[in-house]
Amino acid sequence: HKGLWRYASIRDLIEIFKTVSVGTLVLVLVVRIFLQDISYPRSIYILDWMLLIFLSGGVRFLMRVYREYLQNVREGIRLIIIGAGDAGEMIVRDMKNNPSYQYRPIGFIDDNVYKKGLYIHGIPILGNMDKVDELVEVYQPDEFLICIPSASDKAVRRIYDKLRDFNLPVKTLPRIADIVKGDVNVSHIKPLTMEDLLLREPVLGDIDIVRELVEGKVVLVTGAGGSIGSELCRQIFQYRPSKLIMLDRYENGLYDVDLEIRDMKNDTTISHTVIADVLDARRVDGIFKRFSPNIVFHAAAHKHVPLMETNPLEAVKNNVFGTRTVINCAIHNKAERFVLISTDKAVNPTNVMGATKRIAEFLALTANDEGDTRFTVVRFGNVLGSNGSVFHVFKSQIEKGGPVTVTHPDITRFFMLIPEAVQLVLQATSYGSGGEIFVLDMGEPIRIADFAENIIRLSGFIPYEDINIVYTGLRPGEKLYEELFDSSEQKLQTSSDKLLMAVSPLPARELMDAFIKDLEGNADRDKVKILLPSDEVEAELLIGYKN
Repeated sequence: HKGLWRYASIRDLIEIFKTVSVGTLVLVLVVRIFLQDISYPRSIYILDWMLLIFLSGGVRFLMRVYREYLQNVREGIRLIIIGAGDAGEMIVRDMKNNPSYQYRPIGFIDDNVYKKGLYIHGIPILGNMDKVDELVEVYQPDEFLICIPSASDKAVRRIYDKLRDFNLPVKTLPRIADIVKGDVNVSHIKPLTMEDLLLREPVLGDIDIVRELVEGKVVLVTGAGGSIGSELCRQIFQYRPSKLIMLDRYENGLYDVDLEIRDMKNDTTISHTVIADVLDARRVDGIFKRFSPNIVFHAAAHKHVPLMETNPLEAVKNNVFGTRTVINCAIHNKAERFVLISTDKAVNPTNVMGATKRIAEFLALTANDEGDTRFTVVRFGNVLGSNGSVFHVFKSQIEKGGPVTVTHPDITRFFMLIPEAVQLVLQATSYGSGGEIFVLDMGEPIRIADFAENIIRLSGFIPYEDINIVYTGLRPGEKLYEELFDSSEQKLQTSSDKLLMAVSPLPARELMDAFIKDLEGNADRDKVKILLPSDEVEAELLIGYKN
């Protein structure tokens, strides 16, 4: 009697069944044994039992039917749910239990052909994704909800590719691993984002190897206030190094990541924030002597291609001379490992930024034989959401009403989410024995025009109608497509299917020394308008770079 009638469920029916059965059994015992009245018809006991269950349970369920089906006839957002599984059932049940919700589910789409024609809480299963064009025309939904928390990244992209041309909002649920109790409800519904479309299968395994690499060690991260550097700090901190040294010359970014690290629970790691410029050799050497880092992650770099085209001196100073400073300090202070964060723009570079990063790669690899420090390079493409990334540029342009500017209709780029990239960087570090270039598997390159269209759609607008896309022409130093390997590198598979290794022929040490000396002379005279000092160096060091 304490259960609310309008929330009657199967559990309530079972309780009614048990209670009535016990009551009927007591009645039989009293009449047949204590009163010894054998004239009482046995059918009365059965009819009494059935009638009590019907009245007690039926009235409660009639209240639920009234609330969910009769009272629930209302207007709202007409919703087609993709996925007629457990998550879909829980979502529809929650919607029907709460008439205040704005959603009105009108049907399911599920690729299981045996489910077609069945119903879940009165909502029909209409068909599979191959029939989505017909179903949309017939049922006229206002939104789609992808309700498959266990779906793979490829499955989500395949579903979105079939839905995007309808120009209707597409929403989704978090992955099942992100839902704490495994139950889903309307509060979990969120708009589909570019992160969801780029999300790939989580990097599994090798966690123990990374922990063994980092735990109890002193770890230094340069460029710690940047997108990659700050994520390195977050993930490294979880593996409990004895000390985490976060170095950056930009105080605001360093301040933000320091606040995050302080909020993370870890009683065994001491974190230090250090404001310093990697060009200041004396200061950097003092930091090495003070903390004696075992592992160095060098993420400090200038990365914006157009800016570096107009400021080549700063690109050379920071990306080349700054890297050399940190390398020398690592060697002299006997760091165990040094990891250089590089970029796909270093492959066959056509711009100053890419050329300076290619030189930095060679500096790290040729230093591998100079001491006990093991040097590793990790190379990858664009990361979604990094500072100044095209994603933020497009979002800002959309918020202003457009247009969205793309440099060329055919330009493509590799994209990866920052947490995944950093996970793979840590795995690559644990695999490295020194002198390797690890290349992250970036998936398939994405056409930037398609990327822009998807962001416009996911923001609730129609490309070329609500928000226009304008092509502005390639910028100085910009390539139509990026590469992860150059023609001189041998590509090898590693034990991880998401990590490849590039075996690169290294320039002679004498050539490197001469090149850096010439570069220093040009920098001292502020003459780094032409980056390369000779055709010979261009042929040996920077294949494909054009002055």
